[in-house]
Amino acid sequence: MSRFLDAGDVINARFSGTVGGFALDVAFTAPMQGITALFGPSGSGKTTMLRAVAGLARLAGRLTIGDEVWQDDATGIHQPAHRRAVGYVFQEASLFPHLSVRRNLLYGARRVGSGDTVVGFDEAVSLLGLERLLERGPERLSGGERQRVAIGRALLSAPKLLLMDEPLSALDEASRAEILATFERLHAALPIPTLYVSHDLAEVARLADRLVVLSAGRVVAEGDVGPIMERLDLEPATGRFEAGVVLTATVTGQDDAYQLTRLGVAGQPISIPRIAVAPGEQVRLRIRARDVALATRPPEGISIRNRLAGHIVEIVALDTAPYAEILIEIADGVRLRSRVTRESVDDLGLTLGTPVFALVKTISFDGR
Repeated sequence: MSRFLDAGDVINARFSGTVGGFALDVAFTAPMQGITALFGPSGSGKTTMLRAVAGLARLAGRLTIGDEVWQDDATGIHQPAHRRAVGYVFQEASLFPHLSVRRNLLYGARRVGSGDTVVGFDEAVSLLGLERLLERGPERLSGGERQRVAIGRALLSAPKLLLMDEPLSALDEASRAEILATFERLHAALPIPTLYVSHDLAEVARLADRLVVLSAGRVVAEGDVGPIMERLDLEPATGRFEAGVVLTATVTGQDDAYQLTRLGVAGQPISIPRIAVAPGEQVRLRIRARDVALATRPPEGISIRNRLAGHIVEIVALDTAPYAEILIEIADGVRLRSRVTRESVDDLGLTLGTPVFALVKTISFDGR
């Protein structure tokens, strides 16, 4: 893990054991900054691992958070849950029904010394947009509002680590969009590392810096989110339908006439439905493999406007499936995934090194 400075800059976790008949044997490393997603299908061990980090599930192993040792079975160290400086946000907000929003938030700070705060009350309220909700009771809040209060309560507990256990799974689409935008603000504003459990690849692609992929109680891959999502061998864990890549693009302009935002990706233009960003800003694009078609020469008379030139660097085609997975490099270190039929591969004569144009419909992008 050479990209980290030293042991004080990382979270090191190693757990093994059985919980309720489920066997877990995992080890991973995460930076003490940004969002690390624990990703995998239901039943892969994500929540069990998160509970072990929080001290709510007892598994054999070792856990260090920066320079602090929270668990080391070899030396008999096991900090109980109440001694671990974590802010835990569950699927359900679980607010105290008899307390106002203000008092729910202050409950999180009740044991924190004034010099230990990571974020103050006023800052948390502002970051989470809770100003007009402070005197309301939980019964008068929407699902998204309740979850924002739960996040605020966790922040005000002065955590060294935030733990998010599928915090969007119980919300409707409008509330999910609201909380995703909240997480983006927190990610940009706060230095607290976050372990984020999800089985939704769209959430992970939008939020995560680092990805730990689990399957059947084992870690099958870990690393920066971009390279991990490019891998064609992880489809059983990442899922066929949502597989794709994450690219960073730079805003080059806004097209008022057509309500489009113009971007540049590795020196090539791409357009998406308009978003409220200024030229020069960077945005993260998630492009699914199923949304990428291929052509072996510049297409004409076609409605697809995004045409990225590159060449094929990997093809995975199995006789037991009708489709092939293809990795296209459009610049050094910048890649797209495409899923096409094996018949198309043969008909177009696609092989390693074949120059191609990756075609991506503008309307396949559905927001930032």
